[in-house]
Amino acid sequence: MKERIKKLREAKEMAALGGGKDKIAREHEKGKLTARERIELLLDSGSFNEFGMLVKYRLGAPGDGIVVGHGTIEGRRVCLFSHDATVFGGSQGYMHGRKLYKIHEMALDMGVPLIGLNDSPGARVVRLEKAGSDDPYRVSDEKHAGVVFFINSRCSGAIPQISAILGNCTGGSVYSPALTDFIFMVDGLSHMCITGPRVIKSVIGEDVSIEELGGAKVHCQLTGVADFRVKNEQECMQGIRRLLSFLPSNWRERPPRIDSGDDPERFTDALGEIVPAQPTKGYDMHRVIKEIVDNGDFIEVKEEFAGEIIVGFARLEGNTVGIIANQPMVRAGCMTVDSSRKQARFIRFCDAFKIPIVLLVDTPGYLPGKAQEHAGIIHHGAKVLYALSEATVPKLAVLMRKVYGGAALGMGILPGFGTDLVFAWPTAEVGAMGAEQAVALFYADDIKQAEKPEEFRAQKVKEYNELYADSLALASQVTYVQDIIEPRETRRCLTRSLQLVKGKKIEPYPKRHGNMPL
Repeated sequence: MKERIKKLREAKEMAALGGGKDKIAREHEKGKLTARERIELLLDSGSFNEFGMLVKYRLGAPGDGIVVGHGTIEGRRVCLFSHDATVFGGSQGYMHGRKLYKIHEMALDMGVPLIGLNDSPGARVVRLEKAGSDDPYRVSDEKHAGVVFFINSRCSGAIPQISAILGNCTGGSVYSPALTDFIFMVDGLSHMCITGPRVIKSVIGEDVSIEELGGAKVHCQLTGVADFRVKNEQECMQGIRRLLSFLPSNWRERPPRIDSGDDPERFTDALGEIVPAQPTKGYDMHRVIKEIVDNGDFIEVKEEFAGEIIVGFARLEGNTVGIIANQPMVRAGCMTVDSSRKQARFIRFCDAFKIPIVLLVDTPGYLPGKAQEHAGIIHHGAKVLYALSEATVPKLAVLMRKVYGGAALGMGILPGFGTDLVFAWPTAEVGAMGAEQAVALFYADDIKQAEKPEEFRAQKVKEYNELYADSLALASQVTYVQDIIEPRETRRCLTRSLQLVKGKKIEPYPKRHGNMPL
């Protein structure tokens, strides 16, 4: 027995080196961590339990380019995989794919989050005369890397799926992360593209670097594919740990409650100074959010993409909430094609995992112009309406200043979208458009013919504001606004309201599924 245990230990020690010390050194020279170093950095110390470590050990390719298993983060169980670039470059062969698929199935069956540390060029390219068991697309087994997208879809909405891109990932190794809930990318290290620069050059003659094609900045700022851009792998693992602290383990559970020590009855006096009364003056909505939520702790999702809307997670009285807020500092807080995609996606995640939604509303409406119309604002804006209408989680809205035109629909202010409680500040305005724009539209000829045009214009603007921009008049005319509150009461109002609506139970209408405008 002792001899066999000795051999087992030696085999595992060798397998832990993956492709060997020389290849590990080359990864370090590139500024990269190895598959197991990443796992050690992410998980609680000593908590990792690996599966399939000795797969292909006798063939000199231990693990077949992937490390899989389970461990804990802050004591909570997770399943994860980490591509091993020292073995076949982390490419996906048959056994690799079986391990990858199996860990997804295990996470789904056990109801725990799935974290992917991706560093793979995709399917393994093999010479034709050697094609066979190493080729993931030439096998009869239905559970392999080529169809991991199927199990990704099964996991979607059932368990949180978090991806980190930690190398040059192409083909199937980017489609799978794209099906997960959140993607982290590291500046200068992470790249995602369907087709690499060499193939692009050979097919269409275009010269492009991998960074220009699919670097972290590209996907966090331009495409919106990724959610978080970080400086290094250490920051990436810390970010994953922090994000997970706001999320439940599966759709049946609620996110863990964390006692922040922040008084739920606390007044937020600074809000009256942060937010100007004039609807056309800008301010940073981040300051508002941090005043309201527990200890100012807010993790923003897609911070660099479609900045005109802010989405992310925070806590109120220790409980996770999803924040959706217009940002007057960017495009005046107008709603756009990109903001609609961002907002709808976030709403659906919150709804899938029982996370209440808080909407902080201050927008002049949808951004006008040919560019937005041709980009499909009708189609993309409809995604938000669908997501809001479908969501059954508690929804609270605070109308801080203005909401004009169709934005009242897109921010869930109007009745009929299932927003449970709507509150308004004394500065609240609801209308088809702002006073200045309405007067210019309806009284253009009268202004020209008036004896004193500017005085006439000012008088009409005043009348419009008294009719549509008076929150007291609003409260007396409609029932969907539950109360007009002082800005300083906002946190207390939200925490008390969440206590009321947290037990809300609404079942979706029975059907196979709807046809969302994707």
